[in-house]
Amino acid sequence: MRVLVIEDIVDVGEAIVASLERMGHAVDWEQDGQVADDVIQVQNYDLIVLDVMLPRLSGFAILKRLRQRKDATPVLVLTARSQIEDRVSALDLGADDYLVKPFDFRELEARVRALMRRQMGSSTNRIECGGLSIDRAGRVVALEGKALDLTRRELTLLEILAARPGRVFPKDELMDQLFGFGDEASENAIEQYIARLRRKIAGAGVEIRTLRGLGYQMVIV
Repeated sequence: MRVLVIEDIVDVGEAIVASLERMGHAVDWEQDGQVADDVIQVQNYDLIVLDVMLPRLSGFAILKRLRQRKDATPVLVLTARSQIEDRVSALDLGADDYLVKPFDFRELEARVRALMRRQMGSSTNRIECGGLSIDRAGRVVALEGKALDLTRRELTLLEILAARPGRVFPKDELMDQLFGFGDEASENAIEQYIARLRRKIAGAGVEIRTLRGLGYQMVIV
């Protein structure tokens, strides 16, 4: 999934990005509020992790503008402000969750997983598809009970396809979810990941089909 982190404190931002990347997400990071607001208007995200105190444009202002544009992207607000008024303001402006600094990164990751589940209409961290079992919390995939050796992007791509079997995912949408601004993304890279996944999930009772000109879909066979 693709996540935007908006945080101006460098060491905090770096730690959040590292944590989200370990979870398998493609992450973009902006430190300036106005730049972040501009980015949101041209790039779609599955989640925004938003600090409140930012240069030029506050997190509250970004959130207000986001919802005024009818953008329903889930937003997790991170702030050093612990007053009840600030928490209420964030939620009333349209935040989906709120976490006060300093926080434990295990809690951050759990809240991110919860927001992602909610967005996908799922109630658990486990995806079952054919003979595949994907544990999104543990970042483990098993085929008939045996763990598969997958790279971070292979696992993320499999998670995207298996979470919605039958849905067709265009290449550009998969590229968007797998690669951030600083990554070298290409349709050829997607083709390579798909080819590797097909080999590794052989015998799982599912297959990844190519629909020429449309994209890829996971099908239970």
